[in-house]
Amino acid sequence: MVKRWILTSLFGVCVVALGAYFWANPYPFVRLFGIIIILCGILFTVIGIGKMTISLITLFLPKREQDLVNILYQKRFLERGPKIVAIGGGHGLSNLLFALKEYTSNITAIVTVADSGGSSGRLREQFDIVAMGDIRNCLVALADAPALMGDLFQYRFPEKSELKGHNFGNLFLTALFEVGNRDFKEAVELTSKVLAIRGKVIPATVQNVHLVARYQNGKVTEGEAKIPCLGVVIDQLSLKPQDVQPTPEALEAIKEADVIILGPGSLYTSVLPNLIIQGIPEAIAASSAYRIYICNVMTQMGETEGFSASDHVRAIIKHTRNDIIDAVIMNSTEISSPEALSRYKKENSFPVKADTEEVRALGYKVFAGDIVEVKDYVRHDAKKFTQALINVIERNRVIKR
Repeated sequence: MVKRWILTSLFGVCVVALGAYFWANPYPFVRLFGIIIILCGILFTVIGIGKMTISLITLFLPKREQDLVNILYQKRFLERGPKIVAIGGGHGLSNLLFALKEYTSNITAIVTVADSGGSSGRLREQFDIVAMGDIRNCLVALADAPALMGDLFQYRFPEKSELKGHNFGNLFLTALFEVGNRDFKEAVELTSKVLAIRGKVIPATVQNVHLVARYQNGKVTEGEAKIPCLGVVIDQLSLKPQDVQPTPEALEAIKEADVIILGPGSLYTSVLPNLIIQGIPEAIAASSAYRIYICNVMTQMGETEGFSASDHVRAIIKHTRNDIIDAVIMNSTEISSPEALSRYKKENSFPVKADTEEVRALGYKVFAGDIVEVKDYVRHDAKKFTQALINVIERNRVIKR
């Protein structure tokens, strides 16, 4: 076992040397490719050294029997958990996954790939690849690898470097995409193995798609990053091209799920981009899973200004169908921090009104309570929110035999 990781480290060093050769080339594109190869070499070297260290420690230090029993018990417990499919994107989805992986290892994240800004936007333009920023965040959230690996994948290069603004994880996924016959699903699967994730991360589609928003004033904007900038109420969201197909793995996960969770996350740029893909709403409606929508705590400027909880639900129904939700989880506690509310007010963002009766009138169950944390920001409290979600799941899910 130790020899294997020594060879991995040596392979990484060789890859770094190969990358340095390309980096010395005068052509900018070849230099960028060389930098990506160097980063991959560094990753292999870090993995090899890390695994070699762990193997040596394991070899020379005796295992405590009780620790081994606890690890095996936890693994067995998580493997028997419900099959949960979480659909969305952004930090809301990755935070949800980080909490749920302590409840079950049978998690599948179906993630939007329609981002158009930042590192993801630049890479998709240069390499004709789908946006991978939200994919990266979800992989790190589900990782069982050492914390160093998660930090490495989230590392953002400084402004003074040639790779300014790029995340290492984005570059790693792009490099795997380029050397693996341009197969993005395979790149995600290989990265999942590197990070030893609990569960699966699946792109909602592998087509290079863009979001298109039509506003109530008739104007149209293309591109996820531009959509909130107009400051006008969105009337309809669509995809370009219109005939976008979901990944078969996403449809299969939805079919086999015990629980399907929509959100939390930006309604028009994280949740709905997955739900307007052909076939996904129909698959959710046909699934026997218990389907939960998690409503945001605060409204978002340029997307959901003035929205109540029922407005969020109506927007989902308008873009999809009325039978893809069984229940809605929302915060019903008043935000009591004037400082936090004042900070949000400057961005025209306010607490989402928990109009529970309106949501019930639409035909859905409502679970409302205190699930927020107020510090510098107002967000879902990890412990309270996760416990509330698990209680809803345990009371309502039906495990398939």
